[in-house]
This record gives sequence, structure tokens and C-alpha cells, in this order.
Amino acid sequence: MNNKKITLATLKSFVNKNKGKLFINIKSSFDGMTDGCERRHEGFNVAKPETVFTYEHTLGIHGLWLVGSSRDYFTPYEDEDITGIDISNCCGRSIIGILK
Repeated sequence: MNNKKITLATLKSFVNKNKGKLFINIKSSFDGMTDGCERRHEGFNVAKPETVFTYEHTLGIHGLWLVGSSRDYFTPYEDEDITGIDISNCCGRSIIGILK
């Protein structure tokens, strides 16, 4: 994954191919009280299904948020335990990945 440009299609394929074994680390999220993104320090957790918002913006994963219209930025992510995709936009930053 490190050699190719990551697109929304790449992210959707990664999520669909790895359903049931995904982990998410929400690094920051939008907070209406401060009218900006606030850091979160929760680490990686098992990805839970999203039932409130549309699939288009969450891909069915709680904590993942896509704004669309080419305003999402994707980079490869890898550490000693997890490999995946780092997602950032005006609503925050999260990492979606699987165990190596």
C-alpha cells in the first residue's frame, strides 16, 4: 500500500475486505463547543458499526468520518502491530487498520 496513492476507492476496498477485523484510533474529532477539532487519546479499539449516520460519510464504522468532495486526505499507516490508512479532514483525524 505504501507505493500507490491512496484514494477513497482504496479506503472502501480496504474496509470491505477486512470487515470484522478492523481497529480504529480516533486521533481528533470536531467539537462544536470549541468550534474546532480536539485531540483524543484513546488508542486503537475494535471498530464498532455506525448506525446513526449514513454509510456515505462513515463507511459503517463508528468514529470514522468522511466529508467528501475531495476534502479527505489519506496516507498509509504502519506501526509494529497495525497496518492501515490514516484519514484526515476538517472533521478530525482517525486511523483505520488491521493487525499484522
